[in-house]
Amino acid sequence: MKDFEKYISIDAAIRFGKPCIKNTRITVEDILNWLSSGMSFDEILKDYPTLDIKQIRAALAFSAHRESISKIIAA
Repeated sequence: MKDFEKYISIDAAIRFGKPCIKNTRITVEDILNWLSSGMSFDEILKDYPTLDIKQIRAALAFSAHRESISKIIAA
């Protein structure tokens, strides 16, 4: 998903500036934690009916993009 910017926002006044799904307080980190704990997309959507599949995929794409631009600085 190349257009994750449509779904993710960063606002210092919401969840301490963590990347969130737009118009929610659900962070990208929340979604990643749910998926890493074994929740399926369907389980997340059932528990959080305000989300849709595109938003979950946007959270994954945002995280992948952020990882791709991270740099390791040797000490």
